[in-house]
Amino acid sequence: MHCFLHLKNLILLAFLAFLSMHAQADTVTNKECLLNAIESATDETTIGELKAGCQTTEVSEPSLVAERLEQDKANTLEPFTIMAHRPNYLLFAAYNDKKNYSASFQDAFDETEERLDDTEAQFQLSLKVPLATGIFNRNIDVYGAYTVRSFWQVYNDDESAPFRETNHEPEVWLQTYPNWSLFGLKNSLVEFGLNHQSNGRNDPISRSWNRVFANFVFEKENFALSLKPWYRISEDSDDDDNPDITDFLGHFELRGIYKTSNNHTFSLMSRNNLESGFDEGAVEAGWSFPLGNWPYLKGYVQYFYGYGESLIDYDQKVNRIGLGIMLSDYL
Repeated sequence: MHCFLHLKNLILLAFLAFLSMHAQADTVTNKECLLNAIESATDETTIGELKAGCQTTEVSEPSLVAERLEQDKANTLEPFTIMAHRPNYLLFAAYNDKKNYSASFQDAFDETEERLDDTEAQFQLSLKVPLATGIFNRNIDVYGAYTVRSFWQVYNDDESAPFRETNHEPEVWLQTYPNWSLFGLKNSLVEFGLNHQSNGRNDPISRSWNRVFANFVFEKENFALSLKPWYRISEDSDDDDNPDITDFLGHFELRGIYKTSNNHTFSLMSRNNLESGFDEGAVEAGWSFPLGNWPYLKGYVQYFYGYGESLIDYDQKVNRIGLGIMLSDYL
């Protein structure tokens, strides 16, 4: 099993490197201008004069991350603005072949694995609002957001189609736009903030934790890379519902996103794999794609393997694939 995990993650890391190497956008050159100028030039015209007359050399296409940031900035000037934060999606069917629910969950509700379906629906709703912009007369903004993710046994008629788990995640952060480069990738966005995540339940199935986090977003045309480290704020042992949660969710998350010219978006997330020696980590791969000429929705396939998919079972391994629709994408 360990060899399988190593091979799986090496393949995923190689895929991420492949996306980075191939995220090159088309550029506009002045070759046509030079050819036309040569045909009409006199014998006395120098090469320098021809180049000076065609000053449209290689203009790079704007990056997708830059376009998203510009859209957000434009929306902050509108009253009553609520914007998409993380992707908003609905998985009509999400099948998990490792249905190992925690003992505390089963004890609290007398829910054995046999009473819960292998296939359920999942959805994520994630919204943000600007709280302040241009603070200190600098390019610094403050945002607040709320994300909810639910796991719904919608096809389980025998148990009245219950919501198995719902995770709530409010957060607030400060963001700035440094625009410096590292290894050919531009650091277009940096965030620093506070994050709370809980499932809103009582003991013995209460789960929650608080974090301070940073997020560094790098980009190159159609490719974006996010490095998000965090530090868990400690709690009293008597109040801590999940003292070992960082053993399974780690201390940072790495995500790569690549969008093709025909509006297909591929995403890949790795969390806690390096820290745990590939024993207690998680990977998530996503693919969103156009649905014909429909301009508002996209099809969505999501695969998750590892720990920490939901708070109630953060310490249980999941092997799940889901199919549904994407309402708002990363880029």
